[in-house]
Amino acid sequence: MNLKSPVPVGREYAATVSSHPLVSLRREVERLFDGFTRGFPALTDFGGNGGKLLPSIDVTETDKEIEITAELPGLEEKDVQINVADNVLTIRGEKKAEKEEKDKNYRLIERSYGSFERSLELPNGVNADAIRANIAKGVLKVTVPKPAPAQTKKIEVKSAA
Repeated sequence: MNLKSPVPVGREYAATVSSHPLVSLRREVERLFDGFTRGFPALTDFGGNGGKLLPSIDVTETDKEIEITAELPGLEEKDVQINVADNVLTIRGEKKAEKEEKDKNYRLIERSYGSFERSLELPNGVNADAIRANIAKGVLKVTVPKPAPAQTKKIEVKSAA
């Protein structure tokens, strides 16, 4: 199962230093692309997400629940699907391109279209039937009630007679 971390992680470079010129060139090109794509969420995951969009999310936690908030501009409830299986919550959907232009020549296209998917591991014992989700103004909020803490029960040991 391919889980995506809710915490953004940058490119990791090898700890060893290499004097080969191609290694140095590669690092410089990756640094250049990291700087260029900052602020463009649809471009920040080259290959690692299979070309899919990667919506920005926040995960907050209280004593009673976990709240996942995702930015999904331009999407409605019919465009988003949420599933829970094996303690993994998956948010997926698709932002479709509007194709009604007949005589338009594009000079710049910055808006992103396509499918997206984010998966988050939930704590053991979460009641999937109690999870709530709503979307308003392009912001999806998923509320996951925390499971009750496991209770410890002392079992008396008796001698076998």
